[in-house]
Amino acid sequence: MNQQINSSTNDSNEAPTTLIEVARVAGVSPSTVSRILNGTAKVSEDKRQAVMDAIAKTNFAPNQMAQGLKKGKSMTIGIVVQDISSPFFDETLHGVDDALKGTGYASVIVSGHWNAAEEIERIRLLIARKVDGIILLSGRITDESVLKFSQHRPIVSTGRAIHTDKALGFKLDNEHGAWLAVRHLIELGHRRIAFITGPANNCDAAERLTGYTRALREADIPFDQKLVVEGDFHESSGMRAVNHLFESQQQFTAICAANDLSAYGARLSLYRKGIRVPEDISLVGFDDLPGSSYTTPPLTTVKQPLYEIGRVATKALLSIINGEHFDASIPPLELVVRETTKRMR
Repeated sequence: MNQQINSSTNDSNEAPTTLIEVARVAGVSPSTVSRILNGTAKVSEDKRQAVMDAIAKTNFAPNQMAQGLKKGKSMTIGIVVQDISSPFFDETLHGVDDALKGTGYASVIVSGHWNAAEEIERIRLLIARKVDGIILLSGRITDESVLKFSQHRPIVSTGRAIHTDKALGFKLDNEHGAWLAVRHLIELGHRRIAFITGPANNCDAAERLTGYTRALREADIPFDQKLVVEGDFHESSGMRAVNHLFESQQQFTAICAANDLSAYGARLSLYRKGIRVPEDISLVGFDDLPGSSYTTPPLTTVKQPLYEIGRVATKALLSIINGEHFDASIPPLELVVRETTKRMR
């Protein structure tokens, strides 16, 4: 049976180009064209180039879904994010999208809303839809659940330290990232440093709080619980945290927020109170979202390699699906100093 494809330039009334037509133009057999397309052919470079030239000449565009079904694959991967509207996940998804280009794979994106029960439901849905693998961007389900689901579909997850044949995790050193931020403020002479946390039951938030306390301890600065205000990683919680600090009459010269969105909210609250950043209060975030370069003033923050995480996670998942080895590594966290921090007078 001929393999049919759609030509990118053909009219809808024209018959699509076939693999046999490509083979005729290239002067090879249809099976050779097919094997070159799926990467299993051992042919000379001249023959391979002849097929590539024929593909270009005939505007041949292989039907990846048909190829996938023939191999027992759906040519789709599932992606579980926690908040589709968040710029944090948006930047990571850009990395996923770029890594999928030219692979023939498409993605199906669902949201877990930071709810373990919803994440489990979404993963089951993706498995039922026959995706070839799943990328889990952070989340609340346990490592045990991830390993259990990986028996049905390969899973690559961020925020976890797992490594099996069917499950791989990427975990950044959140504690060290927060330590970098607080240490920067300490080196600028700050001693009364407020900290806006993430949700109490979020492991990333807990690790960043540990980094904050470690930096204080190493500098012999007493920990003051009143300077720690719980947030939820959203802008509004940053505003509420700063309002709480002032309403409770806390004395502080700097704020470290557990993520950039909380820092944005904190900055707005300070602005509305007539407090200058960094002249009166220094401010540090965590993430280095694309918008952090364009705040007023540009935000000093800890850079997470969000795009690289998405790209590497995708390449790792495709390697697992194809039974290939992949040496996965992502850049470390780093402090990006901009204009919201200043040395104490």
